[in-house]
Amino acid sequence: MRILVISDSHKRGDIIEKILYAQPTASHVFFLGDIASDIEDYTYIFPEKQFHILSGNCDYFSNLPSSSMENVGGKRIFYTHGHTLGVKSSTEHLLKTAKANGCDIALFGHTHIPLTLYEDEVWLVNPGSCGHPRGTKATYAVIDIENNGVMPIIIEV
Repeated sequence: MRILVISDSHKRGDIIEKILYAQPTASHVFFLGDIASDIEDYTYIFPEKQFHILSGNCDYFSNLPSSSMENVGGKRIFYTHGHTLGVKSSTEHLLKTAKANGCDIALFGHTHIPLTLYEDEVWLVNPGSCGHPRGTKATYAVIDIENNGVMPIIIEV
């Protein structure tokens, strides 16, 4: 099973469209905020995919949550934009929150810097920013969940 993880598009819906077409086998799409309206129309264009959409610190008038949890492919996933957990300075609070909720994977954005890290039996994955990267090219992540494990991959747009 393939999961697509996108964050921080910042009004670059054209890039989201490019990413969605580049990953036709992804059955779940996690959008981690900033700017949620960039992806909402694609839920109608790609009805075969299940979308999990959050708000970020730049989604000023959104009623969407800033974090949530889902069970996908036999794994429990905590996902958040990250601004309420202080991810710009440390992933410690993120990891503690994921562990406390029995999660195998913690997805977060906000920093605009891609990261994959396996720590204390939890995968921490930040796809970076597809619309406004910092210190790198525009990126997103895919996570393959198979019987033999979890494989997160950062991909340049």
